[in-house]
Amino acid sequence: MTQFQALFGDGTDLTPAQMTCRAIAIFVIALALIRVAGRRSFGMHSAFDNVITLLLGAVLSRAVVGASPFGATIAAAGAIVLLHRVFAWLAVRSHGFGYLLKGDPIPVYENGAVIPANLYRSLISRRDLNEEIRVRLHRDSFVGIDRIVVERNGEVGFVVGDAPIAAGK
Repeated sequence: MTQFQALFGDGTDLTPAQMTCRAIAIFVIALALIRVAGRRSFGMHSAFDNVITLLLGAVLSRAVVGASPFGATIAAAGAIVLLHRVFAWLAVRSHGFGYLLKGDPIPVYENGAVIPANLYRSLISRRDLNEEIRVRLHRDSFVGIDRIVVERNGEVGFVVGDAPIAAGK
């Protein structure tokens, strides 16, 4: 039995100590992969960015519990991070690719009127829109609001007068 096998085990028959060693190693590897993926992968919260979160968690968990070979899961996680990075790079350089990957913002209020078809398209009700105004802008009406847009990451953005107000979280 090699040192590696003694420390990390082999297959699904793992001791608590081996599983702990795997968890510590995966934690460090995951941090490194997230750094390689870039800040946007965990900051933007678009569907594109959420995919990396879900897949990394699913793939790396298999290494912790021994459901898949340790090296193979690390390789798969690296491929996911690399693909995310390449797609993000392409999206920055190509509007068309960015549109395919992330979509476009959808205006739901312009020129003093709510756009019902775009609310429906965004899966937002008029009550949801009113709630966003109260929560984000601390207002009870559309007075002074020039435009409301459902951004590509799903957040609601507001333009009041000439200065945009951050949608916040």
